[in-house]
Amino acid sequence: MLIRHAHADDLPGILQIYNDAVERTTAIWNEQPADLDNRRRWLEERQQQGFPVLVAVDEQGQVCGYATYGPWRPHDGYRHTVENSVYVREDQRGGGIGRALMVELIAHARQAGKHVMVAAIESDNRASVHMHQQLGFIHVGQMRQVGCKFGRWLDLTFMQLILNPKRSTP
Repeated sequence: MLIRHAHADDLPGILQIYNDAVERTTAIWNEQPADLDNRRRWLEERQQQGFPVLVAVDEQGQVCGYATYGPWRPHDGYRHTVENSVYVREDQRGGGIGRALMVELIAHARQAGKHVMVAAIESDNRASVHMHQQLGFIHVGQMRQVGCKFGRWLDLTFMQLILNPKRSTP
């Protein structure tokens, strides 16, 4: 498996993973699948803003997972904090791809001078919560019934990792 920055040729694989999460999981709280143009605009926007989109590809060059981070909140005071997203193709889950992507993503955020990475995880997604804990994220809160999908209320767990704990004020 190779982890690298995504490019346009990766978009069909990213789209497949994204739409699977939309249609079959509570990892993404959207209910409408995206199309290739939507993912193209998303990738271009991330790149223009200087945020990474990393992909894990197998020996055949197939996208097995992707991870990114972006702004946590739109206000200037939050510019040192980012929110992560990581998704793995259904047939590849549980094999360490998500963790490997997150390790690279965290390293990128540290190198970029970010201070905190936030994860907002659907509370029943125990695998994601556990993975984030293994990477040093701590549980900082839970919001009950703030979303809905598949005819039920969803709770949101917040976790955070201080990327540069020895950093003085900005």
